[in-house]
Amino acid sequence: MLHFSMIFMIWSRIRKIIPFVGIAIFVYLLVKLNIFEILKQIKNVNLFYIFLAVAFTFVYFLFQTTKWYIIARKQGMRVPFKDALRINLITDFYGFITPVRLGSAMRADYLKNYGSLGKGFSNFVIDKVLDLSSVFILAILLGFIFRERIGITSSNMLYILITIFLAMVLVFLVFYKKEFSRFFLRIIYRKFVPKKTKDKVKTTFDSFYEGMPSLKFLFFVLIVNLSAWVVNYSIAYFVGLSLGINVGFIYYLAIFPIATLIAQIPITISGLGTREFTLIGLFGLFGVEAVKVFSMALIGLFITSIIPALFAVFFILRERK
Repeated sequence: MLHFSMIFMIWSRIRKIIPFVGIAIFVYLLVKLNIFEILKQIKNVNLFYIFLAVAFTFVYFLFQTTKWYIIARKQGMRVPFKDALRINLITDFYGFITPVRLGSAMRADYLKNYGSLGKGFSNFVIDKVLDLSSVFILAILLGFIFRERIGITSSNMLYILITIFLAMVLVFLVFYKKEFSRFFLRIIYRKFVPKKTKDKVKTTFDSFYEGMPSLKFLFFVLIVNLSAWVVNYSIAYFVGLSLGINVGFIYYLAIFPIATLIAQIPITISGLGTREFTLIGLFGLFGVEAVKVFSMALIGLFITSIIPALFAVFFILRERK
C-alpha cells in the first residue's frame, strides 16, 4: 500500500503536467492541419469583418468590466471606473496565463484598496459564478433548441449540463448565507487554520459578507453577464465571416458556450487545445473545414487575449516602477 506522502508526491508531479495536456492538443492540431494552410487562411481574411471584431472587443471589455464594477459599487467599494478598466485588463491577463483563468482572482488584491480583501474576493466569486451561470444558460437553452442540428442527439449531455449547473447554483445559494457558510466551514477553521492566522481569517470571512448584494440585484447582473457573452460570441462570428464561414449567428450561440465550458476543464491554460478541438467537432457538423475553424479560434485568441495582454503588461510594468 502506497504511503500517503508518496501519493501526494506523485500527484504533485502529475499536477504540474496536467496544464500542458491542452497545449499538446493545440500543437497537435496546429501541425495536423498544416501551419502553412492556416497562415494562408489568415492572410486571406476579410479585413472589414476583422475591424468589426476588434470594435466589438472594446465593447466586450466594457461589458466585462461593468458586470463586476456594479457589484463592487453595491458592496460599497468606490472604485473609479477608469481604475476598474485598468484592474480588469491586468487581472484578465493573469487569468489568460493560468488554468481555468484563476489568475483573475488577483482582482481581490486590487480591490482591497477600495474596501477589504474579503470584499474583493467575494466580488470575484460572485462574478465568476454569474459568468459560468450565463454560459450554462446559453449552452442548455440553445443546446436544447438545436440539439439535433449540433449533434446532441442524446439527452445525456444536456442532463449532465443541467445537473452541474443546478449543483453550482445550489452550492452558491448555500454559501450565500453567512450563517450556513459558518456552519459548514467551522470544522476547517478549527482543525486546519493555524492559530496565528485565525484572527486574520475570521476578519476576511466577516468582510466577505459585508455589503453582499441581494439575489434580486444579482439577477440583474446576470442579464448583464448574458449580454457580455453574446457580445463575446459576436466577435467570433465576425472572425468566422472574415474567413468565409457562413454559419448563422444563432448557431454560434449554441456552439461556443459548449466550447467555453469544455475549456474550463483544468488540463490546459486559457482553454488552449480543448476549446479548438471542441469547435472543430461541432462546426464540422455544418460542413466547415477544420482548418477554417482553427484559424478562426487563433485569430479570435489574438484579438481578445493577446492584444489586451500587451496593454496589461504595459500597466504591470508601470506599476512596478
